[in-house]
Amino acid sequence: MIVLASCSPSPAPSASPSASASPDATPTADVPTIHPDGTAEDNLPVFAATVAQVWATDQRVSGRAYIDALVAAGFDRSAMQVTPDLSTVGNPAESIQFSVRWGESECLVGQVGPSTGEPVTAVMPQLAEGRCLIGNTRPIDW
Repeated sequence: MIVLASCSPSPAPSASPSASASPDATPTADVPTIHPDGTAEDNLPVFAATVAQVWATDQRVSGRAYIDALVAAGFDRSAMQVTPDLSTVGNPAESIQFSVRWGESECLVGQVGPSTGEPVTAVMPQLAEGRCLIGNTRPIDW
């Protein structure tokens, strides 16, 4: 207690403005933010963190939940693709893939579902016509 009392007097008021800026900056620094002018690799941390946040909810098998969360994080909805939540016979999909086209040549790609275990995120090259995913995708029209 004597140590605390000796630290409190004069340094506390001068450290107070820095300390109040520091707690505000610390959570922001810990949360990745999108870098619109950066590369796909620069934005992989915010993509992965967003995917992990959705994965931790009861919406973990909803492609729409990932798209909505990515939009809220600042990614461009018009650059996204997502696969269906259900198989062609109406069963829950074993995995759901979603992507964000980044620039002229890269994609941020995520995959989740019972067959993948934990979420997988990666930077991949774009495919023909600016697509990121192979196969059928569903319209993102909500």
